[in-house]
Amino acid sequence: MNVNQERIAKLQQEMQKEGMDLYLVPTADFHQSEYVGDYFKARAWLSGFTGSAGTLIVTKEEACLWADGRYFIQAAKQLEETGVTLMKMGEEGVPTVEEYIEEKLPEHGCLGCDGRTIHVAEGKEFQEILKKKSGSLKCQKDLVGSIWEDRPEMSKESVYLLDTKYAGKSREEKISEVRAAMEKAGANVHLISSMDDIVWLLNIRGNDIVCNPVVMSYVMMNMENVNFYVQEEAVAKEVKEELEKAGVALYPYFQVYEDVKNLKETDKIMVEDVCTNFTLYESIPQHTEVIFEKNPAAVLKGNKNPVEQENIRLAHIKDAKAMCRFIYWLKKNVGTGEITEYSAAKKSEAFRREDADCLDLSFETICAYGPNAAMCHYAPTEDECAKVEPKGFFLIDSGGQYWQGTTDITRTIAVGELTREQKEHFTLVLQGHIRLAMAKFLYGCSGANLDVIVREPLWERGLDFNHGTGHGVGYLLNVHEGPQNINWRLNNKGRRGNTVPFEEGMLTSNEPGLYLEGRYGIRTENLMLCKKAEKNGYGQFMEFETVTWVPYEREAILPEMLTKAELDWLNAYHKHVYETIGPLLGEEERAWLLEATAEIKEK
Repeated sequence: MNVNQERIAKLQQEMQKEGMDLYLVPTADFHQSEYVGDYFKARAWLSGFTGSAGTLIVTKEEACLWADGRYFIQAAKQLEETGVTLMKMGEEGVPTVEEYIEEKLPEHGCLGCDGRTIHVAEGKEFQEILKKKSGSLKCQKDLVGSIWEDRPEMSKESVYLLDTKYAGKSREEKISEVRAAMEKAGANVHLISSMDDIVWLLNIRGNDIVCNPVVMSYVMMNMENVNFYVQEEAVAKEVKEELEKAGVALYPYFQVYEDVKNLKETDKIMVEDVCTNFTLYESIPQHTEVIFEKNPAAVLKGNKNPVEQENIRLAHIKDAKAMCRFIYWLKKNVGTGEITEYSAAKKSEAFRREDADCLDLSFETICAYGPNAAMCHYAPTEDECAKVEPKGFFLIDSGGQYWQGTTDITRTIAVGELTREQKEHFTLVLQGHIRLAMAKFLYGCSGANLDVIVREPLWERGLDFNHGTGHGVGYLLNVHEGPQNINWRLNNKGRRGNTVPFEEGMLTSNEPGLYLEGRYGIRTENLMLCKKAEKNGYGQFMEFETVTWVPYEREAILPEMLTKAELDWLNAYHKHVYETIGPLLGEEERAWLLEATAEIKEK
């Protein structure tokens, strides 16, 4: 019995004591964050699977883990010898979490979980399932916490202020905008649980989640007061004073659970059901009306203001300089020494941190050579990493947190000889990427409308990639942000929706890929700002402005596969890369960039 089997066995013993038939362990903190701090990594601790998304269900007889297509390969490897069964989400014959619960729960059975780690919509859905079995939901106890003896402490890193020269709006202006949205919705109280929305609202940042500059906190506000529930030791005197000037009062982090119980009959509280944890929702008195609406802050922060947009352009120039230097270094040194995926990741980080405005990475760097790149969220460690050989593809997906904004870029680099197939696959991915960058569309279109444009070159060959094409990106915030995304699959669950229309100022990734298990992976990613194009009798047209300026791998491009318009776009892009980034580089790096961005002729 390995350590994960032992832990699951202990959990099953606790379940028996509590009369629970199933126990649900999601990947979530008390704020429904995508990435979580070490204190909240209960699913990883139990199962051994370390991916950023997944759900574990433990019964009296078995343990099953649901993972999406990004993690099939990684999860299968990490779950070996743990006794945990991998459930490949979306695959034929694989039940959903909800279907599994309904099937496995006995009549009058009990489903257990920590109610703070599921959101309101999930809790309600589980309750409906339980009704069919005359069952019960016990969500008051953290059973994993009762057996996790050396559990890390909850993070309480220092809070820092974000100046309006970066934010573009004062916290007073933002609070006023949110209050206007509350009034429109008919609410006099608003509860905000999502940490990215809170720090945006208050013009603060923190470090409570690795690479995500957020603060463990809640906000409950009305038309007069803003109550900020935070771990007090994380807030320095000068930060507290600045917040108080804007009418923001500080309270202990967990006090919010008691304060919501004191809401009056006349109160109408606005919450977002997929961001608010179920325990907090259940604490609201039954006599208080609940209005379910998307957090106004989430919508407002998704549409970057003019100051943020200009800063974002600057951040990407800084980032492009670092990435160009990295690619030159990699190509120059591969095959001459011991370069591993891990050392390459550290080198790319070092180039970024040379800029004084770089505060952190925006996520754990994905450096993957050869077959490892087929795992799209693979991340090397010092002890487990491949040596980079002068052959085939090397993929790096990375980004930085700058005062001027958040970056996210992926390049697939030829580190040696490529096959004809590799070049064809690379060009197909690039073709879809270019088509999205060139897209012009009527206002009202969403990511579900646009995704087909990207995938068409691959679909025509019977190929695809098992992840979304694009996600929103924050401003010195979460690298994955709503409300928009680009994905053809119509899915109403979750915070970020592919049916949300694109608005002016939205910052979105463009990252198609192709992954061949055991062989190689390809992904190409830029960030784009949405902006208005012409307006005429047909309506308001929209388009994208690419803000990432790093060359694509010329050695891997087959120009005969591209249309003239696509090739013209590519050459214009490369020309801009050299003109913008070239002057920032050293002599040798600049000479390489000139060659890397040279015009590609039609064939």
